[in-house]
Amino acid sequence: MRPVTAVTARLSVGGDGRLRHRIGRDEISNDLAGWIARDLVAPGLIAPAAFERTFVSVVRSVDPDWTAFYANTLAALAAGGTPGGTNHGMAPVHERAAELTVGPDVVELGCCFGFLALRLAAGGHRVTAVDLSAGAARLLAAVAPALGRPLAALAGDATAVPLGDATADTVLAVHLLEHLPAGLAPVVLGEMLRVARRRAVVAVPFEDEPNPTWGHVRTFDLAALADLGAATGRPYRVAEHHGGWLVVQA
Repeated sequence: MRPVTAVTARLSVGGDGRLRHRIGRDEISNDLAGWIARDLVAPGLIAPAAFERTFVSVVRSVDPDWTAFYANTLAALAAGGTPGGTNHGMAPVHERAAELTVGPDVVELGCCFGFLALRLAAGGHRVTAVDLSAGAARLLAAVAPALGRPLAALAGDATAVPLGDATADTVLAVHLLEHLPAGLAPVVLGEMLRVARRRAVVAVPFEDEPNPTWGHVRTFDLAALADLGAATGRPYRVAEHHGGWLVVQA
């Protein structure tokens, strides 16, 4: 009997359990996240826990130095992305984050691949990008100069940011807090306000249930963001724009 193969538009998992793909350097970008989530995780072909490993293996097989992946993603984000894709979903979030960023010195917590940090660096900000993953920080530090968007990238925990008081004008946490238990949100916001001279900006997705594929463990609504802001005792505002936003004055 021939092995059963589950085939998607770009990805397949064979009866031997091996992942195969038809993705070239011209299209490798962060849209890969959505393809894996929709075509492999959702139908149960791979477990959510295998998402990150699968993502990295595909990118490395196509683009070992990750330069095409970054260049394609940044170009897609700037153009608004392909409707239905991951870049299309994140483009307006990054646009809003850039609009809310004030001052020359910026810190982004939970930067992941650092696409927002790179956008802000290209806009003339002095950016420090922080992520819990040392590997992600090293990758960003290596790729940023090649893209002509120099920034500082370092590994660090958002609950104990390895930066001094009043280091930056704006401190951002964009799609970070939904990855953390509820009790840590005030801790992270406290660290953001310690590091910020002018404002802290939080963005979260609105979901009915936490999406385990993306590593989400909690949900937010405007009321939850307002409670988080009110607990700081500082001026704040909340708004909805492709998810929820909380801006707190330092």
